[in-house]
Amino acid sequence: MLVFGYFGLLIVGFYFLLVRPQRRQVAARRAIVAAIEVGDAVVTAGGIHGVIASLDTDLVGLEIAPGVVITIARGAINARHATMHVVLPGVGENDETQALNAPTKDELEK
Repeated sequence: MLVFGYFGLLIVGFYFLLVRPQRRQVAARRAIVAAIEVGDAVVTAGGIHGVIASLDTDLVGLEIAPGVVITIARGAINARHATMHVVLPGVGENDETQALNAPTKDELEK
């Protein structure tokens, strides 16, 4: 009889330590996927960062670089994050001459 009590306690412990937190994570992820909109910055399950360019029922157009849009499953979106903007040192956003005169890999290794 005592064995059944320990077995029941073990089942309750598994529920509170494993099942409940996993259900919360699944619910949070579903809420994120349902709330995404065009223009949101997201991360896919594969680690690809991008901005939502278009939305469909099951598919999402994800812009991963200027002018490069890939199509992924909506369920592949893992998280939403703040937009990140990377500026390379010495290269202005709209200054093509600085980008063309950027040092080569060999010059950087010296």
